[in-house]
Amino acid sequence: MNMSSRETTHSVTHFILLGFSSSPEMQLLYFGLFSAAYILTLMGNTAIVCAVRWDQRLHTPMYIFLGNFSFLEICYVTTTVPNMLANFLSSSKSISFVSCFAQFYFFFSFGCDEGFYLCIMAFDRSLAICCPLHYPRIMTKELYTGLVIFGWSCGFILFITPVVLISRLPFCNPNIIDHFMCDPVPLMMLSCSEDITTQLIYSAFNAVFMTGTFLFILCSYALVILAVLRMPSAASKRKAFSTCASHLAVVILFFGSVMVMYVSPGSGHPVKVQKIVTLFYSVITPLCNPLIYSLRNNEMKAALKKVFGAEISVLKT
Repeated sequence: MNMSSRETTHSVTHFILLGFSSSPEMQLLYFGLFSAAYILTLMGNTAIVCAVRWDQRLHTPMYIFLGNFSFLEICYVTTTVPNMLANFLSSSKSISFVSCFAQFYFFFSFGCDEGFYLCIMAFDRSLAICCPLHYPRIMTKELYTGLVIFGWSCGFILFITPVVLISRLPFCNPNIIDHFMCDPVPLMMLSCSEDITTQLIYSAFNAVFMTGTFLFILCSYALVILAVLRMPSAASKRKAFSTCASHLAVVILFFGSVMVMYVSPGSGHPVKVQKIVTLFYSVITPLCNPLIYSLRNNEMKAALKKVFGAEISVLKT
């Protein structure tokens, strides 16, 4: 039985990513749209990274976390979009077994890291607003450096288990994935035998991670709101709410779409819904984040003007 399973697993050497099936003309249109979105995402997040790196006024824990988060977004979107763009111009749309699982591992590791960074940023804001007098003593260079390392490393450590479990499933033909990336849900559907144990472990992993991080963030901002409401100054309230509003917008964008897909992968979402939701959190959210963080932040806008030496037109909100 083990021998048969092993032979079946190795019978698939590559997968076909169908992506967005359409006419060649529409494929070119998709290529143009997603190329523009990818370039804008890289430009926006790189601008924030450069502003944090080169402007001394932004060398504070909040902006250091934001700079790392923006660099993480660049890595996150780069794991899938270049391959998706190549497939728009390709007739084969093939990806090797190893490359498929490498994409799976890095995409979800970076995604997991994003969740942890949102937690770290929420913790930092709650500490700064709820305990402003003790904040400089608590948030030392050693602590925020440790949090930066923690945020980058956790996803890569935690996602080893799901990737190994799913890669060891017996795969056989057909090897066609009706998706634009190597998503674990359609991958598990391609297995020759339904492995309930792997599905349960994967679902439990996602549920614990996403609900845990989401609840931590909600509790952190609940404490922030209570602290802000007790502030006597209206200007202080507006500044605190403005900062937190940007963070909460990113949290809702990220967790809202991800929870729909991965807390219950066995729920059988339609293929089109899977693609649209995945597209939202893998392409649209990284594109919007620089706008969300910069449009409502005067310090960031001033730093961008200083670093790039040009006036940046900003829509008044």
